[in-house]
Amino acid sequence: MSDPDKAVRSPCVSLCALDDDDICVGCQRTAAEITRWGRMSNDERRQVLLRCHERARERGQLFG
Repeated sequence: MSDPDKAVRSPCVSLCALDDDDICVGCQRTAAEITRWGRMSNDERRQVLLRCHERARERGQLFG
């Protein structure tokens, strides 16, 4: 079981480039999500991760 107080890790994969929609091609976060990440609660971070997963799926970039 995971520690609820442990910070949710960034999805960054060090492939940092924003596309025309201001979405990172590496982690699928928006520029605003990347900027705010350090100030987000774990719940907010989990919501962003869900959106990233959905964006990757929609773009055909979901691996594994």
